[in-house]
Amino acid sequence: MNLSIVDLAPVRDGESATEAYEHTTELARVAEELGYERFWVAEHHGLADSIASTTPEVLIAHLAAKTDDIRVGSGTVLLNHYSPFKVAETFASLDGLAPGRVDLGLGRATGMPEVDRALGTERRKRNPDQDHREKVEAATSHLYDGFEEGHPYADIKIPRSADDVPEIWVLGSSPSSAEIAGELGLRYCFAAFIRPQLAERAFETYRDNFDPSAFDAGPDEPRGMLAVNAACAETDEEAARLRATAEASYKRMQRGVVGSMPSVEEAIDELGGVPEPTPNPLPDGEWPRSISGSPETMRDLLEQLTDRVGVDDVIVQNLIADHDDVIRSHELLAETADLTAAR
Repeated sequence: MNLSIVDLAPVRDGESATEAYEHTTELARVAEELGYERFWVAEHHGLADSIASTTPEVLIAHLAAKTDDIRVGSGTVLLNHYSPFKVAETFASLDGLAPGRVDLGLGRATGMPEVDRALGTERRKRNPDQDHREKVEAATSHLYDGFEEGHPYADIKIPRSADDVPEIWVLGSSPSSAEIAGELGLRYCFAAFIRPQLAERAFETYRDNFDPSAFDAGPDEPRGMLAVNAACAETDEEAARLRATAEASYKRMQRGVVGSMPSVEEAIDELGGVPEPTPNPLPDGEWPRSISGSPETMRDLLEQLTDRVGVDDVIVQNLIADHDDVIRSHELLAETADLTAAR
């Protein structure tokens, strides 16, 4: 199993974005030392009191300079806000700075109406799936010289490294994103911490629609990755305690409070107690938004979930309140997958 990390650069109580970025940089360095394959940073807007990861391209440049080998990328660039050409230029430039290490994760999302207005984003599209497909295809074509001769964009040049091109992933949480990834022959990552119940159908859709890219922008065969929210600790009970922050955050989101991260104590109080440990094995058909456990339990849980969707790659997000607990969770997960031995 290949493990990666996606980070939100959370801003904890009493901190500024500076401390959040320092923690993200430290985590990227730890991830590289532990043998994680990729380190992605998210894109969220208008939540700077709690999430500092607003511009993944800026963070990626910094993280690439502070690490040596680990792949760095976006999880995700919200393509509905931007010109595909500008995104392609930006990530081609990043690849020029860190050849062979840059991932371009492409997705879409709308946020608060005032934020979307500030970004110049049209919230209502007649056919949003088709619009997103066209933007993903355009960004891919710019990066991989995929425009046919005579196309108005065929002769536009963008910065290049000597031999490499950013690796493109389509990110999503529904079968529609999976269909786009399959039809364009790109890699696909499903966010199981958003709509876990759709995971199996999304990967089935991806494989059913997969057609290799006509200009080698993706793999020859379907390549998928599962994104999970996970907390790991020495025991199942302690891991469940850490998971309380994620569970309380999800309940807050249901009430319209987005981006907040309560302490473990606050979360337990809001939930009315410590969450039960994630059952192992998982009941048939159950897809929790967040999982937790000891290294042994997490190994079983991750194997069960990846077997259900037929992938070998997992990217881990966590909503753990204390930064030291975040580091420890990823250290234990690395042991779970025996990453050091696999290097």
